[in-house]
Amino acid sequence: QVQLVESGGGLVQAGGSLRLSCAASGRTFSNYAMGWFRQAPGKEREYVAGVTWNGGDTGYADSVKGRFTISRDNAKNTVYLQMNSLKPEDTAVYYCAADLAGHLLRAAPYEYAYWGQGTQVAVSS
Repeated sequence: QVQLVESGGGLVQAGGSLRLSCAASGRTFSNYAMGWFRQAPGKEREYVAGVTWNGGDTGYADSVKGRFTISRDNAKNTVYLQMNSLKPEDTAVYYCAADLAGHLLRAAPYEYAYWGQGTQVAVSS
C-alpha cells in the first residue's frame, strides 16, 4: 500500500512557475514508476509526465514538453513536477500516481494503482 500526498499548487500568472511535490509513504516507493496527471473542469483526466523507478527514463505529454520537468528522489520518497512558462490552459487539479510496473512509462490512468488527492493549479492570463 502506498499513500500519496501532493503539495505546491496555487495561483500563478501566465509565464510563471510552480513546483509540485508528491510525498509517498511506504518503503517500496522506489519500486514504482510515478506519474503526474491533471484534470480540468469538464474534461477527462490526462497524462502529464512520468518517470521510471530509478529516474532513468521520463516521458511527457506533447502539451508540456519543454516546459515541465519530472524528477524523483527515492531517498526522500518524493516525486516532483517543475512547471515553467505556465499557460492558462494548464489550469487543473494535478494528481500524482504510482504504477506497479516500475520500469514502464504508461499514460493510461487505469494502469496506476495508487493516487493522491490532488492539488489545484490555477494560471491567470
